[in-house]
Amino acid sequence: MGYSSNMKAKKHLGQHFLTSQKALFDMVTAGNIHKEDLVLEIGPGKGVLTEKLLELAGKVIAIEKDTDLIPLLKEKFAKEIESGKLEILQRDILLFDPTILKEYKKPYKLIANIPYYITGAIIEQFLSTSYQPERMVLLIQKEVAERIIARDQKTGNLGGKQSVLSIAVSAYGTPKIIAKVPAGAFFPPPKVDSAIISIENISLDFFKDVDEKLFFEILKHCFNQKRKQLLGSLKDFLGERTKAQQVLQQADIPETARPETLSKEDWKILTQSISVSN
Repeated sequence: MGYSSNMKAKKHLGQHFLTSQKALFDMVTAGNIHKEDLVLEIGPGKGVLTEKLLELAGKVIAIEKDTDLIPLLKEKFAKEIESGKLEILQRDILLFDPTILKEYKKPYKLIANIPYYITGAIIEQFLSTSYQPERMVLLIQKEVAERIIARDQKTGNLGGKQSVLSIAVSAYGTPKIIAKVPAGAFFPPPKVDSAIISIENISLDFFKDVDEKLFFEILKHCFNQKRKQLLGSLKDFLGERTKAQQVLQQADIPETARPETLSKEDWKILTQSISVSN
């Protein structure tokens, strides 16, 4: 196709077109795609990943925001669209309701090279929905991938500082870094390296015995004041120091602890203690 080299990436959409065959192979391998699978792709761009997904999956739904790319994708994949193997939707992914996918009457996998600037929003959108994907494979900024699995960025070891993102992802599923992807694997190259991350075992089971909304309210409040010790943050959240001391004692968490040192289980116990105290 002659258009592939002429289409310029749009900065405001965070476009970086993937050119590495190895990265494409690693993504589809991590997706463990079978011929009956339904795959959702975000931002197909010029269709290099779409092409690989179509070789393996039963059906691909590709969501593209850039109106200039739609006709090019429709030309490139005319046969697959005609056969019903590929659907291309011109949408803003952040306004997309994942529950719409229920109409396909089968589980779905989310596999995509997503814009850096909406990584957190997309992860939250698809993990917190009532209709979650069974697996996610995302190509994202390397630093964000390391933050998600709480890997120390200096040593590379697990056990780094926790964040809202790392706790949220681990509460919904099992994250794993599949491979590092250098900046040169894209055109135009971004300023930083990327990584392929998979999230498996996705479910809402963690929230069966704790209020999901309250869990994240407490989590985000405390991380917004992460320089404070937990006693100070919870005093602000609950409105009184004595109550904050009481719930920390019930949860067996030191008053001097800081948010980045707590595990998802600690936050769960803390949320349960606050629920009971209210």
